[in-house]
Amino acid sequence: QVQLVESGGGLVQAGGSLRLSCVASGDTFSRYNMGWFRQAPGKEREFVAAISRSGGITRHTDSVKGRFTISRDNAKNTVYLEMNSLKPEDTDVYYCAASVLGWAVQSDSFGSWGQGTQVTVSS
Repeated sequence: QVQLVESGGGLVQAGGSLRLSCVASGDTFSRYNMGWFRQAPGKEREFVAAISRSGGITRHTDSVKGRFTISRDNAKNTVYLEMNSLKPEDTDVYYCAASVLGWAVQSDSFGSWGQGTQVTVSS
């Protein structure tokens, strides 16, 4: 099973940018569809973006379209989430996830999860 480690979170002012990275190890990275999710305390985990094994298919939730971009580099075993025009409502813990199943964006389709990285956007 693949292990995932996120980085790149932090504190940023509204309108600013961050790039999250997630490095995978322990298995062949290109076997996995990858996703980013976020969760606030007391709330359900929310889908943010997903990318297919080859990177040819991406999907972003409506609230981040035009602001966030998911990408991957299979040679570096890394998936990224470029976040621009950040808003205070983007404040959450962001999780990287991996799925060996068919294309899906539901969290229960993802069997491997990172530990999360905190993103805080100040107004």
